[in-house]
Amino acid sequence: MAFSSVRWRPLALVAMFSCLSPSAFALPSFSSQTGVACAACHTVAFGPGLTSYGQQFKLKGYVDGAAKTAIPPVSVMVISSFTHTQTAQDGGAAPHFSPNNNSNIDQTSLFYAGRITQHVGAFIQATYDGIAHRFAWDNVDIRYANTATVAHHDLVWGISANNSPTTQDLWNTTPAWSYPYVASGLAPTPAAAPQIEGALAQLVYGLTAYTMIDNLIYLEGGGYRTLPGRLLNGVGVEDADTNPIHGLAPYWRVAIQKQQGSSYGSLGLFGIALDQYPGGDRSAGVDRYTDLGYDATYGYSKGRHAVLFQATVIQELAKLRATQALGGADSVSQRINTTRLNLQYTFAQTWAASAGLFAIRGTTDATLYAPAPVSGSASGSPNSRGWLAQLEYVPTGRIKSLWAPYLNLRLGLQYTYYTQFNGGGANYDGFGRSAHDNNTAFAFAWLAF
Repeated sequence: MAFSSVRWRPLALVAMFSCLSPSAFALPSFSSQTGVACAACHTVAFGPGLTSYGQQFKLKGYVDGAAKTAIPPVSVMVISSFTHTQTAQDGGAAPHFSPNNNSNIDQTSLFYAGRITQHVGAFIQATYDGIAHRFAWDNVDIRYANTATVAHHDLVWGISANNSPTTQDLWNTTPAWSYPYVASGLAPTPAAAPQIEGALAQLVYGLTAYTMIDNLIYLEGGGYRTLPGRLLNGVGVEDADTNPIHGLAPYWRVAIQKQQGSSYGSLGLFGIALDQYPGGDRSAGVDRYTDLGYDATYGYSKGRHAVLFQATVIQELAKLRATQALGGADSVSQRINTTRLNLQYTFAQTWAASAGLFAIRGTTDATLYAPAPVSGSASGSPNSRGWLAQLEYVPTGRIKSLWAPYLNLRLGLQYTYYTQFNGGGANYDGFGRSAHDNNTAFAFAWLAF
């Protein structure tokens, strides 16, 4: 196996979760606790995308609500799908799957989500991955939250214990919850991504402290460490391919938001810095990564109409001294920049149409990004770009829906179009495959109850 796969393998390890996991969406347990419909928290009646009320509910630790219920705060989610790529993948889209036209139950999740005490709440997810055929923990966010007044300023402050950087975030612009929220785990995806875009998810544990000042300025800081291998195995995650963090990885988040009439806007900055042992090999020192992200949101909602625009840019600067010493890279200095833009229109919280573009640019390195069928790069470049379009229908999950709020269903059609993949258009992998061959049609049914 080429050593260049070491950088990619953490992404493959968590793809079963990070590519499929939706955000702290409209769980029936939350609705039972608050006594309001899922539509009160979500820009589309069911699914990711938080309204101001939804952001406040998460900010304050999932504890709001006075509804009395004898049912424990437990919910279930199932995502089933059909994936078609423009050209089949020789050998199968994944082990035990056909080269093309695969239908599957991608994910079945169990949640404990809601209030624990007056100031402590939790969002705890465990998932059976129908592609890897494995059960493991998924996103976890346990919070303590409280309020205070300091020098005539209203504060909400708290602490989040979580297992994935940005999973605690309030805005659907950071990697844990970014558009398109759900995607195929059976389609090719670009080889390169910043570490904060999923490479650490479910492999770390962290503690961050945060405050919202006057519902205007948000500040957060904390740090992450890699979970010991024995604990990773205990929660169902195989640790053989992880890149353990050396010491503590600091994380930071700053955002400013403003609601003005029917309009809402936010601007933010987030990031993480970490040292890692590539492939767990401690003989050559560490690789150093610094990821810095910028995000912006604009939303408009009036009557039955809503528009949402989101933009995220992440810049990663890496010093791969250990990887180069071990023969896994040509250059020590590496860069990866990712850009994601999306625009969504929603009608009556029932019908949604969205479109987005994405671009990945990075340092050319023939060893780090080596030729390989489908996943490789003939040019040594990780550059990829394309478009994504999606149509969705939410038949249940609205205020007057059948069996609301206990039955929530979201149906969607998604199409991904690549203009460049792993550095090229035609024969990008060195084995005759073109970027257009990876164009993907993805249909999904997303159920929570």
